[in-house]
Amino acid sequence: MKIDYCIFPEGILYDLENLVWIKEDNNNNDNDDNKNNKNTSSVSSPKKFTVGVTPILASIAGKFTKIKLKPAGTDLEKGKSIGSVESVRYFGIARTPISGKILQVNEKVLANPKLANDFPYENGWLIKMETNAISPSDMSGLKIVEDCQEEIKSIMEKLHVRCFAAFPDHQMFEIGIECAATLTKLGELLSKIQLGDVVHLVSDDNSADLEMIRWTEDNGQLLLETRKEGNLFHFIVKKAK
Repeated sequence: MKIDYCIFPEGILYDLENLVWIKEDNNNNDNDDNKNNKNTSSVSSPKKFTVGVTPILASIAGKFTKIKLKPAGTDLEKGKSIGSVESVRYFGIARTPISGKILQVNEKVLANPKLANDFPYENGWLIKMETNAISPSDMSGLKIVEDCQEEIKSIMEKLHVRCFAAFPDHQMFEIGIECAATLTKLGELLSKIQLGDVVHLVSDDNSADLEMIRWTEDNGQLLLETRKEGNLFHFIVKKAK
């Protein structure tokens, strides 16, 4: 489900107090063994979950520069820290939405924290955990997106959350600047940054939308998104060459 350009998939639970999500892993490797072992039929298998941050947290933090996570084997109580997330402008604690034990940490997100910005529900997850029983207190505060759309909208408005087609690595705010000068500056920035980096450019030039389309096509760059809010154009440009 998309709410004001931010993605909130169905079928997972959201902890809006801590701005994290949790999803049960239904692909437990021991399911087949349990089915074939009558002696274990009365024993509940541990439930396994994946936990990550929501686009709300990713937006207010900005580009993550460091993520630290507690090691596998750590026992956690609901609401306790699973680690920290940092950006140039933000430091915060990521908290577990349920009680349990950490089974695995995402080594990829430790090495490349921006995965949590770009793919919060996919490659950017934080930890996998398990629990033998989920208590009513664990479930308190956890909601499916269908039951909390208005709450999400309210939080996003309060925190001025903005989501784009790709999370920006760089920002350009060119207000009161002619489009030609802005595009020259954009070209200079793209020449200095890494291939695949994303630039969020804001302009109030009336011709900016048409000029941006022409410029990106002529220069072989990718224009991922154009959005107009009030008198401001927002462009998401990805360095393609």
